[in-house]
Amino acid sequence: MSGPLRPGPSGWRRAATVVLAAGGTRPGAAAPPSPPPAEGFRLLLLRRSASQGFMPGAHVFPGGALDAADRAAEWRRLLAPHGAAPRPGLGPAPPDGDADAAALPDDVAFRICAIREAFEEAGVLLLRPRGAPPAPAPAPGRALDPPPGLDAWRERVRRDARRFLHLCAHLDCAPDVWALHAWGGWRTPFSRGLSRRFDTAFFLCCLREPPPVLPDAAEVVGCQWLSPSEATHSFLSKEIWLAPPQFYELRRLENFASLSDLHKFCLDGALEGLERWLPVTLVTADGMLQLLPGDELYVEDADSLEEVLSTEKKTEEIMKEGKKFHRIVMYNKYLYNLHVTISSENKHIYPKNYVVGASRL
Repeated sequence: MSGPLRPGPSGWRRAATVVLAAGGTRPGAAAPPSPPPAEGFRLLLLRRSASQGFMPGAHVFPGGALDAADRAAEWRRLLAPHGAAPRPGLGPAPPDGDADAAALPDDVAFRICAIREAFEEAGVLLLRPRGAPPAPAPAPGRALDPPPGLDAWRERVRRDARRFLHLCAHLDCAPDVWALHAWGGWRTPFSRGLSRRFDTAFFLCCLREPPPVLPDAAEVVGCQWLSPSEATHSFLSKEIWLAPPQFYELRRLENFASLSDLHKFCLDGALEGLERWLPVTLVTADGMLQLLPGDELYVEDADSLEEVLSTEKKTEEIMKEGKKFHRIVMYNKYLYNLHVTISSENKHIYPKNYVVGASRL
């Protein structure tokens, strides 16, 4: 039976997101083509409808909640030609506490979820023809062209996630789980009045060129291909709104000078140094901090925290008192600072400090 998977004991609903990074010319750019951004690649950001209950109007990466159909054993038939099931060509399995031997492992199911959501929301098909080589390509690949009857297929999949398997079989393709590299994860922090909290696995997929994007006009009403620096500028200019996880990841991706550098990092760092953040909210007298693991004020039992921390001190006082930072300082909806003074003990790359000018405060 298809349907959303129930939340675990923690109360978080499981979900998956794919960060699409593409080189080449930005789609729809007027002639002459726009020059490449400083980072050498752009990222797909989708604008959520203002009518959505979760993050209305935000610019986000494609993604959504895990469905039971994403773990269906029937996927093995499509994936098997690429290698030994159940994890064809993906290497050693990470820890997985699920006892259902027939279902796909979590990390494969999360990849299928992210690929399905990219199709539902943006019409982007991250599929691999079943005759293609099983090994990961040494260079970024490309998305499949949209199929005839895109809108009809998308509506079927939206109504019943099992239909995505039917679409893949119809096209004689498998979800390109090999192109999605584990990037980390974010959990929704506790907030008063927030009924939905997500435990979201983040994946990154590098593409040679940006594929056509066709928003579904329901959940997603617009899209942009922006480099990390372009997205930051648009955010500060109030042209787009970014939630803290998207802002953090955009700043993190600005560490990479080119698409090839980013892709090489993904290939070299598979299953190493992955981090899963659960922010802890601290409300100050004049703003808000989101504390991340490693910060000196972070609460170690954050999983069970069911309150928003608060202080009568101003943000500037809190910042002057500390030294060990891993935090997002939020002055208002469009003004974030990012402070990271901790060192990574593995291959994880943290974003650089980002502090806006005093004139904006």
